[in-house]
Parts: sequence; structure tokens; C-alpha cells
Amino acid sequence: MRIAHVSDSHLDNPEGVATSVGTAVALLRAAGHRVVLHCPGPLLRGRRRPGEVPSLAVPTRPYRLAVPRSPDAPADVVHVHTTGPLGVAGLRWAAARGVPTVLTWHTDLVAYAAHYPEIPIGAAYAGLRLGLRWGARDLWALCRPGPDRQTRLAELGRCLLAHTSVLVAPSVKTATMMAAMAGRTPIVVLPTPAAAPRADADDRRRLRARLGIPADAPVLLAVGRATPEKNPELLLAAFAQVRRTMPAAHLVLLGARRNRLAIRRVAHRYGVAGAVRLLRPVPHDRVGAHYRAADVLAFTSVTDTQGLVLSEAEAYGLPVAMVDTALVQRPGTGTARPVAEPTAAAYGALLTRLLTDSDLRAEVIRDGRAAVAAWSGERYLAELVTLYAALPPPGPTDATP
Repeated sequence: MRIAHVSDSHLDNPEGVATSVGTAVALLRAAGHRVVLHCPGPLLRGRRRPGEVPSLAVPTRPYRLAVPRSPDAPADVVHVHTTGPLGVAGLRWAAARGVPTVLTWHTDLVAYAAHYPEIPIGAAYAGLRLGLRWGARDLWALCRPGPDRQTRLAELGRCLLAHTSVLVAPSVKTATMMAAMAGRTPIVVLPTPAAAPRADADDRRRLRARLGIPADAPVLLAVGRATPEKNPELLLAAFAQVRRTMPAAHLVLLGARRNRLAIRRVAHRYGVAGAVRLLRPVPHDRVGAHYRAADVLAFTSVTDTQGLVLSEAEAYGLPVAMVDTALVQRPGTGTARPVAEPTAAAYGALLTRLLTDSDLRAEVIRDGRAAVAAWSGERYLAELVTLYAALPPPGPTDATP
């Protein structure tokens, strides 16, 4: 099968979309499918990797802005992962040629629009390129927080799905969120599987020593951005609650590239600054050492569409604690992860229990590992290929340049 994957996120980005895309592409290629990934790419020694298109680094952001170039080879399926210039070009190219299109909804655009000005700008671009008759009033509404912006973003969502044969939702939460926009477009829930734990030179003892954390100290770990949409204030407030009963506890925030000064200020306000380690993003194959060095994964985001780090942590035998009740269901077994109300007292109490209650820890670790084993890469691949095979065949103009 010839499959074109399209993503505005470069594979080297240390974030969930790149990880999800890279997982799907690698599994499909290993199974013998002809896959081309169209994504932004920098020049490396005067050349780009196959499928990569010219792009520019975006100041203060970890991603690249690509030229809106369409796929340049025949495809039986176009699988789009983002709604930036490349994603929109992929949707338009497929629609013009009658090629069936799969769209994975990785990001809650409505929630992120409040924190990232590029979301409304990108929405305006996508809407205009896909044929929405937006005037100056509509574009102005996109630039201002409030119900009018949400109305325009919902309108864009319906337009995107009108160009889509099947919508892939990475969680039941996302499928529920998108149901009102989908119309007649079918929705398939297909979470990204966690990779098998990697062997890592940095074991628990060595990484803790490098971070200045005692070998026997309780350690909470948060993986990902420390920006407001991830709710770091709640995490720090809850950590302060943990420290009241476990004064030796430490908190490691891995992936904190932006918002570092604000995080330090909040940590000082709660009196926990000396026990917080702010670490910048690391390549994905080095994250495993941090899971091994921790005792609990703390996840306070309520804007994630699947939270890949949850399954990754569980693959390493790390219990997770969260506040998003819509995302507690584990892929594979359907068991529920530990969840608390989004208050410092309630979440701090859950973290403390997972650090101190050996029976609860053992149960959560067992259920997490069972779910990871049940939702394997092989099972994901089989369902993805079945989804592709059920799509209508490409139109007769598929090979037309």
C-alpha cells in the first residue's frame, strides 16, 4: 500500500505529535508498506531526508514552518496529522485527486488557542485555503478570545472534516469532543501505542546523582511542556502538599523549555524551589532514564488529547496520577488510572498515597503494564491497516501530477 503521511511537526521535535507520527510510520514501513512522510526538515550537510520540505525555524518555538508543498508521488491513502501549511496542502491535494484521506486529531485547537497566538493565525490560513468565505469580521473574531473565536474554530473543524474520509481520535475523550463537528465523517478511536522500554546507560542511581537527588528520596516526575495549558501551577501546589508529609520529596520537570522563570517564581511562592529540578527537553530515546529514576508520574494537564507520556511511563512500571477524568481510561484493557479532583489538597493526597501505599502502587503498576502489553504496536498496526483497507479506492486521477 502506498501511504503519504503529512505532518507540520518534524520528527526530531520532542513532543507528542512527532512521537505519534514517527511510531505509525515506523510500524508501517517495517510491515512492508511504501510510506513517504512529508514534514518540515532542515538542511543537513546540504540535503534533506526523503519527504522533507524546506522550512524555517520559528523563534521561541521548538518547531519549523514549512513551505506548503503537496505530496509529490502517487498515493493510495493520505494520512494528515496537523492543520498547518503542510497538512492543509495534503488535504487539498488529496481532495483534488479523489484520494481517501485520514485525519488524526492530535491537538485541542480550541483549548490551545488561548495560549498560542499562532493557532488563530493558522486557523485563518487553513480556513481561507480550504474555501471558507471568511471576511474581515471572521478573521477579527479569530484574534480575540471568547465565544466568537470558538465558533470560528468549530466552523474550521467542520470544514477540515468535510475534506476527510475518516477521523482518527487518539482517545475516547477526543472522539467525544469531535463528535459534534464530524457530521457524516466516521470517527475511529486509535491511540498511539507505547514503545517498549529502552536499555539506557543512565540508570536510576546515576541519573539521580547527576541531578543532586538522594538515592532514597521520593521523586515525582512530569514530562512535557511546563506552559500554562499543562497546568503547572496545580502541580507545584500539590507538590507543596506532598512535602508537608514527605519533606525529602523532589519534583523533576522534564521538557521545560519555555515558562521557566514563571515556574521558578511559583515554586518559590510555595516554598519548594530547592526541591524542583527544571530540565530542558531531551531526545525521546533518553526519556526512559527519567521514568526509571522517578517513583510517580504527575500529570496535571486537562488539554491533552491522549497523553502519550501516560502509557510510556506505565511501560516502565511507573504509576501515574492525573486530574483529567476524561482521559483516565487506559488503551488496551480499559482499566482506569488513578485520578483526583483538580485541587492542591486532593491531588497532593493522591500523589502521597502513590508514594507511600505499597499495595496501591503494586496494583497501579500491574494494571498499567497489562494495558501496555494489550495495546501493542502489532495490534495498533493491524487496526490502522484495516482502517486504510476499508477506505474507498483512489480516483482515476491519482497519478496525475
